[in-house]
Amino acid sequence: MTISWYPGHMHKANKEMARVVKEVDILIEILDARMPHASSNPMLQKLRKDKPCLHILNKADLAEPAITAQWQQALASTPRDRALINSKDMKLQAADIIKQCQQLAQMAGLRKPRKQAMIIGIPNVGKSTLMNQIAGRKIARTGNEPAITKSQQRIRLGDDWYLVDTPGVLWPKFADQDTAYRLACAGAIRNTAMEFEEVALFAAEFLLRDFPHRLSKFYALESLPAQPEELLECIARKRGFLRNGNVDWHRIAELVLHDFRAGRLGPMSLERPIIESPTESPTPE
Repeated sequence: MTISWYPGHMHKANKEMARVVKEVDILIEILDARMPHASSNPMLQKLRKDKPCLHILNKADLAEPAITAQWQQALASTPRDRALINSKDMKLQAADIIKQCQQLAQMAGLRKPRKQAMIIGIPNVGKSTLMNQIAGRKIARTGNEPAITKSQQRIRLGDDWYLVDTPGVLWPKFADQDTAYRLACAGAIRNTAMEFEEVALFAAEFLLRDFPHRLSKFYALESLPAQPEELLECIARKRGFLRNGNVDWHRIAELVLHDFRAGRLGPMSLERPIIESPTESPTPE
């Protein structure tokens, strides 16, 4: 199954974002800490040009701390980029955002009294929850389904800063289906636009490969099967997800995906940054 989800409101939102980005001073990109690369909108790179950008690794409590720290360092590797971590145990406040935006503004030579930052992110990355968190009040609707925010809004972040919120958007075509399936696992694709069973098989494959001990512990499995389909069947029979003695594939697919999305199996990072090794100095002759 090829995953593709780009409804009309996203096309409209992307066009509006392209217009507004010219008027703002700083970009704030919200990323899923478990998959920062997959959750980064490639359209942003074309839109931002040389604008400074603050990257926020959101839902960090669902990712592995050491790998998230590596991503933070990698994302802040240029003078026009900064990166912060946000999690349930380490919640960012408006002052944290303003401080980084001020530093980026100074670096870019922005001296106007009123500045604007635009916050962007894919669907269901937790952008609305973060907006409410830093505003200190409920200003955006939140939920477990993607594409809840449908229009832009502008709030005052501090004495000198305004924050422009945007709807969660994807891009017209995924470069590869591996990215699409990761986003589907994370809940960035609307459930009606994907096949739960296919996405759950994808999740079962990487869970068997990278997190076998988590699987054994959480699902109380004495031994792990070798194939993703066998894993789902094993969990289904253990949980009693059967219909007339046969596996209820949709129900077990929902269970595994919801367990992953909620972080019930423990913190998991699906991507690692590419860290370049320092260039070796030539050996003197």
